[in-house]
Amino acid sequence: MGVEKILFYVFATVMVFGATMVITVRNPVRAALFLVLTFFASAALWLMLEAEFLAIVLVLVYVGAVMVLFLFVVMMLDINLARLKEGFIRYLPFGAAVALVLIGMMAWILAPSHSGLGHIAAPARHAADYNNTAALGSLLYTDYVYPFEIASVILLVAIVAAIALTLRRRPFTKYQKPEKQVAVRSADRLRVVKMSSEDRK
Repeated sequence: MGVEKILFYVFATVMVFGATMVITVRNPVRAALFLVLTFFASAALWLMLEAEFLAIVLVLVYVGAVMVLFLFVVMMLDINLARLKEGFIRYLPFGAAVALVLIGMMAWILAPSHSGLGHIAAPARHAADYNNTAALGSLLYTDYVYPFEIASVILLVAIVAAIALTLRRRPFTKYQKPEKQVAVRSADRLRVVKMSSEDRK
């Protein structure tokens, strides 16, 4: 077994472990951190597949921006974990059925009779001057331009929804209103009262 296969199995194991922990841990912050670990392992696998641009985009965009935003949203929402667990038993059979269907589909697709080097040829090695970014951009903005635009709109909607959730009003929290602070006048804050002096002996 070569070094490349060993690295593949190591990173694949780390990725499967991180993805499993994402859906099993109870703390949402820990789930987000395990998702970061999964992204790093996936980026390493993409590097081995000579997809350097996708690997660096995964680390910079998803780990550096999206996951940080997700962590801020999770910490600011103050999620009630006890309330989230109330419907766990009720939806457990449906979740287990969906999980079994997904496992069956993956087993059928990844079976040796459908996949492997006997059915799918190994990707050809590229020369040192191969530009992965140019090839990806050529496909992205020609053949897949409409799915790319649709995905960008979906991400924009997700960002707006996350901001709207963090800016929700809480009944027992005091908020500053900058527009009223700027429009205030001296007469609204200070009142000068003239009083006659008194002679006290």
